[in-house]
Amino acid sequence: MAICLLSFRNLLQLALQVGLLSLLAIGAQWLVTRLALPLPSGVIGLAALLTLLALNWLPERFVARGAAWLLGELLLFFIPPVVASIHYAPLLEQYGVSLLCTLVLGSGCVLLFTGLVIDRVFKYERRLRRPIADSTKGA
Repeated sequence: MAICLLSFRNLLQLALQVGLLSLLAIGAQWLVTRLALPLPSGVIGLAALLTLLALNWLPERFVARGAAWLLGELLLFFIPPVVASIHYAPLLEQYGVSLLCTLVLGSGCVLLFTGLVIDRVFKYERRLRRPIADSTKGA
């Protein structure tokens, strides 16, 4: 019974966190549509989430499990484009090589930039934690 209750609690927490992230995405889409912003709603939503997390208005634990689940199931979000690519086979025959080069170069640039940003963030966090660790050693 206790395991079932714990499982239900984890499932409920996951659903609430995914719902919160979904509301943030819907709010970003509404904002982009309402203000006719030239940015995609995903960028606005991520910036809003980053701001909320950075200001500690939204603790990380409130979105960690839902975000981990969404990232784990990310492959499901790419199934519709694969099916659409089968539908547009003649277009792929005509522009396939240039599209493939664009996709590979674009993905490579995104991966490289993401890696550089993550590396900088980790180095920054390490520098922030180092004075704390040094001060506890001396005590």
